Amino acid sequence: MKQMRWKRFGLLLLMLVLALGTLVGCGQKGTSDPADNGSQDAGDGSPAPELTELTVLLDWYPNAVHTFLYAAEKLGYFKEAGLKVNLQVPAETNDAIKLVATGKADLAFNYQMQVAISRSEGIPVKSVAAVVRHPLNRLFALASSGVTSPKDLEGKTVGYPSVPMDLEIVNTMVKGAGGDPSKVNFVDIGWDLIPAMVTKRVVATIGAYENHEKPLLEKEGIELVTFNPVDYNVPDYYELVIIASEEGIKQKGDVFKKFLEAAAKGQEYTKNNPEEALRILLDQQHADFELDAEIEQKSLAILLPLMDTEGEPFGNQSEAIWKEVIDWLKEHNQLSNDVDPKEVFVNL
Repeated sequence: MKQMRWKRFGLLLLMLVLALGTLVGCGQKGTSDPADNGSQDAGDGSPAPELTELTVLLDWYPNAVHTFLYAAEKLGYFKEAGLKVNLQVPAETNDAIKLVATGKADLAFNYQMQVAISRSEGIPVKSVAAVVRHPLNRLFALASSGVTSPKDLEGKTVGYPSVPMDLEIVNTMVKGAGGDPSKVNFVDIGWDLIPAMVTKRVVATIGAYENHEKPLLEKEGIELVTFNPVDYNVPDYYELVIIASEEGIKQKGDVFKKFLEAAAKGQEYTKNNPEEALRILLDQQHADFELDAEIEQKSLAILLPLMDTEGEPFGNQSEAIWKEVIDWLKEHNQLSNDVDPKEVFVNL
């Protein structure tokens, strides 16, 4: 799973080259007021307590999935918790796990399957919260291809993005639909997923996201057939989690808990006030990566149900889900060593 989810950024650049639409993405102007360093007056004439700083790495440029963080920042929830949160974008998403493991960042957004794989390689990180609780990765086919089920991919060519796990997802889906995975032709097309499909080099791709690429392509009039891996025997995994190092949890577990409690308030506000919360995010965008407000609104509408904990605490994780994911990865030879589900996550 090298280079993990930078595919989204690459896909959007390629779509620009093909004149399929406007480049979508976003950077950030900054995540907090430089003057907001905890030194303001407490209201009784004494200096306010100094805020505890946390460095949190995003998984990608700020977009709809991060709305709750920017809401928590803007509305003062982090400050109320005694925190000054610095949201940053890593140079490469593959760096996030390494930076957290070595203590160069406190927390980071990452992917459940990648966390399990990293643990199998001896990297001492754990998930402390599940953010997007169900997969966003989809198997896409052009509506004109005649594909109505993963089984229809027998004898056809499917593109995958240099990620062995994505290939195994398609194999599982084809088998789950009653087909023979050995009859599917795979081609590693790197991050050229959308161009390869649009130019009919392949009839289907795996690796694009339901909440970004799909609405963007549909806005350009491209009709897709979409298949959810969960419907075809792939575990219902957490797409996006927040990770910390084992040492960080020992040293700052209470601080991380405060962060998650403030983030939960941001998520609750976002759920109840999606338009206002999204506006907070849009106000943070960088001129070089302007967000398409219409696309992000659709994206947030897709994301909110997938982030719902259904009465459980925000970010709560299930040992059973971790075990299913680890067992599936093991079955498909994606783990270097065995992983104990109890050792890969913690609910703070």
